Amino acid sequence: MAAPLTAAAALRLGRGISHRRALLLSPLLLRRCCFSPPPGAAPRCLSSAAHPPPPSPRRLARSGPARPLAASAAATAVSEAHTDLESGLMTASKGRIYHETYGCQMNVNDMEIVLSIMKNEGYDEIVPDPESAEIIFINTCAIRDNAEQKVWQRLNYFWFLKRQWKANVAAGRSRSLRPPKIAVLGCMAERLKEKILDSDKMVDVVCGPDAYRDLPRLLQEVDYGQKGINTLLSLEETYADITPVRISDNSVTAFVSIMRGCNNMCSFCIVPFTRGRERSRPVSSIVREVGELWKAGVKEVMLLGQNVNSYNDTSEVEELEPGKNWELSEGFSSMCKVKNMGLRFADLLDQLSLEYPEMRFRFTSPHPKDYPDELLYLMRDRHNVCKLIHMPAQSGSSAVLERMRRGYTREAYLELVQKIRSIVPDVGLSSDFISGFCGETEEEHAETLTLVRAVGYDMAYMFAYSMREKTHAHRNYVDDVPDDVKQRRLAELISTFRETTAKIYDSQVGTVQLVLVEGPNKRAPETEMIGKTDRGHRVSFATVPVPHTFEGDELRKPVVGDFIEVKITKSSTASLSGDVIARTSLSKFYKNHSSEAHAVAA
Repeated sequence: MAAPLTAAAALRLGRGISHRRALLLSPLLLRRCCFSPPPGAAPRCLSSAAHPPPPSPRRLARSGPARPLAASAAATAVSEAHTDLESGLMTASKGRIYHETYGCQMNVNDMEIVLSIMKNEGYDEIVPDPESAEIIFINTCAIRDNAEQKVWQRLNYFWFLKRQWKANVAAGRSRSLRPPKIAVLGCMAERLKEKILDSDKMVDVVCGPDAYRDLPRLLQEVDYGQKGINTLLSLEETYADITPVRISDNSVTAFVSIMRGCNNMCSFCIVPFTRGRERSRPVSSIVREVGELWKAGVKEVMLLGQNVNSYNDTSEVEELEPGKNWELSEGFSSMCKVKNMGLRFADLLDQLSLEYPEMRFRFTSPHPKDYPDELLYLMRDRHNVCKLIHMPAQSGSSAVLERMRRGYTREAYLELVQKIRSIVPDVGLSSDFISGFCGETEEEHAETLTLVRAVGYDMAYMFAYSMREKTHAHRNYVDDVPDDVKQRRLAELISTFRETTAKIYDSQVGTVQLVLVEGPNKRAPETEMIGKTDRGHRVSFATVPVPHTFEGDELRKPVVGDFIEVKITKSSTASLSGDVIARTSLSKFYKNHSSEAHAVAA
């Protein structure tokens, strides 16, 4: 564990964190669950007793790194701005909450669930910085070591805030009746609970991903001088009845978690040990949540799960209908038997796409074994199911894939890619890759490079291997690839990817794309906006008045939430730019442009 910080070092560590309010993964971050960064980047309740009105916030120097994680880490700091902190002091809030989230989209959605639980208990005041908070939540990622090290650094700073509170009390300068409570949530909480609680009294509460409903009680324990801990994993918890509190500044896209846990037990992965076994939400609860988002103006939903396309709702249907395709992809195997019952992922996607024809749907993170023909034909035929498929390869070597316990060979993976492109010819592909897994040779690394060239990915998430305790690899293999070799291979992998993805982006020039407007272009916020295509490519365009494809509609500039037609005029390895033709709708666009809506990857 990192040594405690001096006051000056702690202030430097915290500087700048409070002004970051957006989530979403940076293209230079690495992560397992991913989506839509520019390609080629390596890396992404309390007490039931009434609390006195919150005191005036302490005005401490802002502190923290300029970014939530270094470029090789997979974390994203997420904080929600309070519109008027001072006016909130006049209300009887139970406690001011500050929160940070590191890791994948599932963690972001989990924090939205946590805030909903807290809001229902009367803790509805969110502050933009930890210095003015009474409760600090840090939602953690355990995928790699550097993500955990970042959390330790932040905990050091939060501990410094506690020590400063004590000094202020002793000097009569503090109006707060008690120090801030620090709660570590998520995967790291489950993995390192004893170490966290023993960390020089830094942390008050440790809460695992399946125990968020227990947060009110756990934080009440702190009021009585106890530590609060619950990291029990559940076979049933899905939080299906909780409506998340949305924390993203993007008002037109949203995450919806449809399942939790993972049964795959890949040898490198800690997720089954930190998030437990797979369990799925009922279809009805997902449809209800998506309906609420549609009413709120959301135009695109990302369906989330650690293994999202193995979704299996057995709560409402006992057996599969005759002829339903539930078999694994050809050439793929699984350590767990596939249940011949219930509703599958294709059934859910079918219902959602029919009920909300003007809403786009994406999903992550899948496993290649769970792509039955039924799902592929659905993606081909439904205009509102985005034509971007995540296909985590992890390696291009069959020998490495066997050590990883992935359940397929290089040849089976390539055959599935060919099958997908034959059914959905305009599809884009993304992937995950690990450099330097246990025992990886130069020849095996070279096989990964040739796989990248052979497939041609729109996007990829690449990172050096980090050994995790409790995993099959930790028990059975030696992490014998030197760090400098891992980093050199990672650099070669990134370079190879960028060479191939440039051709894909170039192929988009001259095509007309449907773009969902998401917000101003940060490089030119006054004159340009940015949005995302069906295949997840970022497109920038000038904000000029354009007509609607429906006759008689007046000219106006595109706004956030509009679907627009854009003719692509320029490409790079990270983005596209083009000219706006018109405002439109999903159904109208695909009716008029079905033959030219997408360019086929080179």
